[in-house]
Amino acid sequence: MAGMLRHVLTSILFITVTLSLTGCGDDRPDKIAKYQQLTEQRLASLGTMLDDGQLRNANLLKQYSTLLKQQKPDLAPLLDELAKDSGPKGPMYTSLKRRLEESKNSANFADLDQQLAEAENVYQAADPSLFNDMLSDPVNVVADMSDGKLARVNAISREAAALANGAEDFGPGSQLVGNPSYGSWQTNSSGTSFWAWYGMYSMFSNIFNRPIAYDRWSGNRGYSYYNDVGRYRYTSPKQADAQSKTFEQTKKRFDSQGKRFDSPYAKPRTGATALSRESTSAPKANTTIASKNSGSKFRSNYAKDSSFRNSSNRTTRSVRRGK
Repeated sequence: MAGMLRHVLTSILFITVTLSLTGCGDDRPDKIAKYQQLTEQRLASLGTMLDDGQLRNANLLKQYSTLLKQQKPDLAPLLDELAKDSGPKGPMYTSLKRRLEESKNSANFADLDQQLAEAENVYQAADPSLFNDMLSDPVNVVADMSDGKLARVNAISREAAALANGAEDFGPGSQLVGNPSYGSWQTNSSGTSFWAWYGMYSMFSNIFNRPIAYDRWSGNRGYSYYNDVGRYRYTSPKQADAQSKTFEQTKKRFDSQGKRFDSPYAKPRTGATALSRESTSAPKANTTIASKNSGSKFRSNYAKDSSFRNSSNRTTRSVRRGK
């Protein structure tokens, strides 16, 4: 009798749990699809804004590049390449389109949590306010190449930033180092990683006059929007894996020598000014981007937005205020 009672109770418990799970369901696929749909709309709107000159930093990037070409015509090919980010054909915008397409293939992710986190991040990265802030890096690269004739935006002066962070001067273009839209870390046979620019950006190598080693850059880098504010939203899981791999390889090499090596993102750098509200709510720079290869989930960095609001109207006001 007691055995039959236990069997009945167990059956009731099983049915209750099953019904509960069935009732709740898994809403992650629906959320992923919703984010993808809204990101399509956001990217289309962002592309139109770039074409119509509605983003302040995009306009400055185009204007700065034109002005500096007149002063330094030998830099024209590089400046033309940097100016592409002022329109929808630039690497920053096209990387978001590529990530959106990749987010639609579940085979690119370890699980639904990682896929949802990426869908959220791309949606946020396509916000015009964030994108406008992200463009401050290439704008400031051009400003630095002008020898002080063109003003920086959304950041303190080059000299003040170097002093505040105890940073080494890696030369013009250093704000873009570490950003996977412009290059990648390549490891040589000795196990040392160096920054390799993509395409025309390799002209920066002539300006630097020396390769930038990951271990030296890691401890001595200056402030940039990408590395200190926007890295989580503007980095895909695959790119995050590559960054994690470079760090782990370098740390292992230092460990074998009895030396300590910290992540370049372990300590945020000082230097941001007048960023949008969306940027100031970004995750801290010392938050780890998890590696898919390690079995961890790619960290979601999106500010909670359960209503899936489109912030283009708020963005336009921010741009006019110089943010």
